[in-house]
Amino acid sequence: MTIRHHRGRYEIRRFDLDELQQQLASEPWVITDENVAAAYRGAKTELVLKPGEETKSFPSYQHLVEQLASLSVRRSHRLVAFGGGVIGDLVGFAAATYLRGIPFVQVPTTLLAMVDSSVGGKVGVDLPLGKNLVGAFHPPSEVWLCHELLATLPDRQVRNGMAEVWKYAYIMDADLADQLDAAIPTQASMLSETLVDRCIAHKRDVVQADEFETNGLRAILNFGHTIGHAIEQVLGYQELLHGEAIAIGMVFEARLGELLGFTEAGTAAIIEDQLLRQGLPTDWEGFQNPEPLLQAMFRDKKVVGNALAFSLVPKIGACKLVTDVPVAAVREVISR
Repeated sequence: MTIRHHRGRYEIRRFDLDELQQQLASEPWVITDENVAAAYRGAKTELVLKPGEETKSFPSYQHLVEQLASLSVRRSHRLVAFGGGVIGDLVGFAAATYLRGIPFVQVPTTLLAMVDSSVGGKVGVDLPLGKNLVGAFHPPSEVWLCHELLATLPDRQVRNGMAEVWKYAYIMDADLADQLDAAIPTQASMLSETLVDRCIAHKRDVVQADEFETNGLRAILNFGHTIGHAIEQVLGYQELLHGEAIAIGMVFEARLGELLGFTEAGTAAIIEDQLLRQGLPTDWEGFQNPEPLLQAMFRDKKVVGNALAFSLVPKIGACKLVTDVPVAAVREVISR
């Protein structure tokens, strides 16, 4: 599969595990985290970072680029991000900024990274005040997919990635929602290459049409993310995984759409039922105090002026960016 962008294009290539490990062994600058390094001891890694969302931070970024400098990494070199979304985003941001930009390769090891974060060219780090507030558009030179990597995922990580799969169904693929509803994948062995490729194709179509988020189309990929990112920030990027927070966000943003008269009545109940059967959370006790969440939402990148904006689904299989959303409506939904 080919992804086109303003500088050219990059390919998504498939490998079996032996081929991937041989490829990684030929790369001098492979960066991963401790969990991946332990699971794939046969793969060469040059730099190993701590796992978890806390690593997607300025201190880790500073440590990484200082290591690159001490190792005399040059503009002619390329980095290889071998890990989940945190490693991909962090290494991609380092590649975008070190020496004013060097190439990098995405090698996603989680379902969430395969279907979402490894494709599209968004890279960056979190701030204590908000998720992904610092970053760049820096497309990879290639994405290497190895379906066998999913076999080592614990069930929680499968559910975490499935939140993004459901998101694609809700925003642009009603048929996928029906298929998932009939046979919900709950274990790594139930994940197919066809499912991964279908989600990647959806993201490809969106990012090629709106690479830099200038016409509002790419914003549909943020369904559930305005509330979900706010939850992550309030929790200090701990307790909930990204997909878990997004699952909660999708339910509550569907309820918001219904309250505004934008979303078909009953849609939120369907989404909540499906995500619960997926094993994902759909509520959070922190909603009892909405003010910190609202403060985080006003730092969301979709905010225009002093007005909140949300990517809302009018029905399952469609999505649109809605601006000037009343704060009172958001407060009502999350306070119920």
